[in-house]
Amino acid sequence: MSESRDIPPSLDKAQVLVVGDLMLDHYVYGDVRRLAPEGPVPVLAATHEEFILGGAGGVVANLVGLKVNTRVLGMVAGDPAGGRIRSILRSQGVDDTTLTEAHDRPSIVKMRFVTGTQMLLRVDHESVSPLDSRAEADLITRIPQVLKDCGAVILSDYGKGTLTAAVIAAVIAAARQSGIPVLVDPKGTDFTIYRGAALITPNSQELAAATRLPTVTDVEIITAAQSLRQSTGIAAVVAKRSEKGMSVITDQPPVHFTATASYVRGVAGAGDTVIATLAALLAVSVDLVVAVDLANRAAGVVVQKPGTTPLTPEDWGVAMAGDGAADEAETTRAAPVYHDWSAARAQIDLWRAQGLRVGFTNGCFDILHYGHVNYLNRARERCDRLVVGLNSDASITRLKGAGRPVHEELSRGAVMAALGAVDMVAIFGDDPADDDKPIRVIEALRPDICFKGGDYKVEDLPEAAVVLGYGGIVEIMPLYEGHSTTSAIRKMQKTA
Repeated sequence: MSESRDIPPSLDKAQVLVVGDLMLDHYVYGDVRRLAPEGPVPVLAATHEEFILGGAGGVVANLVGLKVNTRVLGMVAGDPAGGRIRSILRSQGVDDTTLTEAHDRPSIVKMRFVTGTQMLLRVDHESVSPLDSRAEADLITRIPQVLKDCGAVILSDYGKGTLTAAVIAAVIAAARQSGIPVLVDPKGTDFTIYRGAALITPNSQELAAATRLPTVTDVEIITAAQSLRQSTGIAAVVAKRSEKGMSVITDQPPVHFTATASYVRGVAGAGDTVIATLAALLAVSVDLVVAVDLANRAAGVVVQKPGTTPLTPEDWGVAMAGDGAADEAETTRAAPVYHDWSAARAQIDLWRAQGLRVGFTNGCFDILHYGHVNYLNRARERCDRLVVGLNSDASITRLKGAGRPVHEELSRGAVMAALGAVDMVAIFGDDPADDDKPIRVIEALRPDICFKGGDYKVEDLPEAAVVLGYGGIVEIMPLYEGHSTTSAIRKMQKTA
């Protein structure tokens, strides 16, 4: 576990540019013991203050927490708040000389007065009109330099005027010319202004408003996202669905991830965590589905913290380890059982990205016995993660005849998932055309090593050609004689 909690070395090589609305979140904390004599309002006896980056600065803070090399392009005024924003960026190791200085507006400040866990009042200092032509032109001229050597760009749009149509178009055009993906955290209802971006991350309400379509069910999310892709030319939609998780819609089959948080203390800033994680991973060429899985887990970690809390290296370690939904006292976890092979492949790609060797074996496992457990334990010793391909009920009936299986597939899957040697269960065999062999599931999951129990020769296994074809290994392992499900059933029938 300790190794999986480290920042993956590849993220140290990631370089991400954030373009958007920078803000300063100013918190004033104190105690309330009385009401003001001049009116029925509480008197806050201030005890301390806190200044953190907000808006696009929250995305920057999450990237810094991921140990990503981060650049920022935005606007601040030459006022004390702007100076404080610059100072915080420098303290995080981010160059502030790339910022444009505005002369027609103040730096954006969100001032919150808080007692205990209760916010009494928020005061906003801002101008939300678009940048004036001079500031806009200055910002656009900086794009080629800050874009150099970046692996991804984030447009963090809070609707405060920095991301004008001209700025958005200039960023996307320059990034596309350099082959750099642009990820958008959108604002408003007209998403056509982001035309040409690689990915957009609306929540379900934003997606509904932009497409004028319902977005409650999986099917509705898919329909709305495909409509958005068609109208904007954006390649991928990652829909954030709050407690329902996240959905990935591209030109491939859609993938849905359930939320991982076991409880929620605050959702503010979760969107910043999601897009920062996605950009960092895509910047080092991690597969999109794997990146979304990790971003979903990372968000599940930060929402269990109060307030707006960016990722820390420790949080990222928890997300990488898959413990985002785990209670602190939880010590045992069942392996996941998948019917959806694309979701299973996403997990396997994640393991492989962590440098783990993935093994695979398959069987009916109708009545679990000593031979099974011993075989699985020995297979697990020869790999870092073991996936069990489990024949479906229909497949077992075709193979074994009427009356089998004894236990239906959900029960068998749950039993297999509870074994310490098993890290994943993938059910296969619903399609008779597969001839009840694991060839298609192996093609989908592409494990590094496939184990087969018995006295087979590698050349006699139909799936061997597939495994060897993509560079995998096939290993034949001996089975313990005298242990089989069929013999166990016969013994029970004799004693019945």
